[in-house]
Amino acid sequence: MNKLFQLVALILTFLSSCNPPYKDTNSLRSKIEEVVSDKNAVVGVSIIGNNGKDTLSVNGDRRFPMQSVFKFHIALAVLSEIDKGTFSLHQKIEIGKGDLPAKDSWSPLRDENPEGGSFTIEKLIQYSVSQSDNMACDALIRLVGTPTTVEEYIKKNGINDIQIRFNEEDMQSNWDNMFQNWTTPKAASETLKLFYENKNNLLSKSSYDFFWKTNKETTTGQNRIRGQLPTETIVAHKTGWSGTNKKTGITAAVNNIGIVFLPNGEYFIISVFVTDSKENMDTNEKIIADIAKATYDFYTTAKQ
Repeated sequence: MNKLFQLVALILTFLSSCNPPYKDTNSLRSKIEEVVSDKNAVVGVSIIGNNGKDTLSVNGDRRFPMQSVFKFHIALAVLSEIDKGTFSLHQKIEIGKGDLPAKDSWSPLRDENPEGGSFTIEKLIQYSVSQSDNMACDALIRLVGTPTTVEEYIKKNGINDIQIRFNEEDMQSNWDNMFQNWTTPKAASETLKLFYENKNNLLSKSSYDFFWKTNKETTTGQNRIRGQLPTETIVAHKTGWSGTNKKTGITAAVNNIGIVFLPNGEYFIISVFVTDSKENMDTNEKIIADIAKATYDFYTTAKQ
């Protein structure tokens, strides 16, 4: 009988070492609540970790203005059409001088091509996602139809808490318009999960590889999710920012959604939205960086 107990104990020890559970996520929630408790801002958070077993959110069902986060969704809608054969990644799109955005609109591609030009869809997606380029973004929307076309594509794949009604030009022309382009933190994380796991082959292998490589090459928002992580950490992410209202001093959106890849080969999904903020830009970005670092530490420190 004694040997039987020893054998059972040995088996349980072995099974536990193969897949030990992470610590209770309540400790991570407490840390996140501590980060946001003294901030004059509304913060939404959604985290999916531990192979999908852990889900945590703060204001997870609240609607937040996306700003340029919607370029993530636009790229997915375009790649879906490419996979159908409607377009090809190397197909060229003409952008005339009349289609160039206003000088105060963020567009490295316009700055490099002040007379307009002919650009492959591949390049437009790279600039739109990796550099958050507004000219490239609106060209991609015109390619598939309208902003609502992108919304319908995402909803068709089971993500309902999202609305996209304005392109970049129209969104930037009126402060209130950005609030018509919204999602929830939970929906943002579910979108990341859906298209990263790609269980239903929503993207072909070539489109999948290109899309996630492009997100890993994102250059914007280096002080947000990436801000306090080890420099070698791979992060596939998309940012958004509204600027600050000159009359009210309120920043309506400082956002970052993405996937953080851990040293052990696992990853966690994180979406953080900051809105209605009277904090300065450094503080808004640090909120996101602090939450990402707390999550990284949670998943890389000792397990129970």
